[in-house]
Amino acid sequence: MLAADPAATIASIAAEAGVDRRTVYRRFSSREELLAAIYESRLTAIEHAIEDARLREAPVAVALHRYVENIIAVNRTWPVDLARMLADESVRARRDASVREVDAFLDRATDEGLLRRGLPAGWVSALLPQLMHLVSRQLPELSPGRAADVVVDTLLNGVGPSSTSKADLRSVVTRDQ
Repeated sequence: MLAADPAATIASIAAEAGVDRRTVYRRFSSREELLAAIYESRLTAIEHAIEDARLREAPVAVALHRYVENIIAVNRTWPVDLARMLADESVRARRDASVREVDAFLDRATDEGLLRRGLPAGWVSALLPQLMHLVSRQLPELSPGRAADVVVDTLLNGVGPSSTSKADLRSVVTRDQ
């Protein structure tokens, strides 16, 4: 509910869960406390997803697919945006640590030739979460594994025909100018 309507009330959340709002208030003293618990759960799930992917030691292609599959599952289980909680220093520190871990992995993937060199700084680390978010929302019928296949293939191969070369692209750009 909070992913669809960030302003959802405790009463509406309780009604959707089939419980009385007093039941929710027994566990969470305020809406903010409920939100904090949700964000805590999402952060923990992200940290476990990164750990399970073995970004530092698994072969890069395997680690990339496992990471993407895990994060898609997190996105579907906890479809809330952490940006709302980044004012909290501990939330920001945990999120930043996860980002650093993934960025170090993406550097490793580039060093090992899985990702192309010469892209603008931070491009892949900005693109990958967007692809995972998009597949999580737009292709809910796909299992996390199959959705990860789509994301990884798109990240590594793009969406153009596989036979398109740089020379072909230059001729199209030159022709269209």
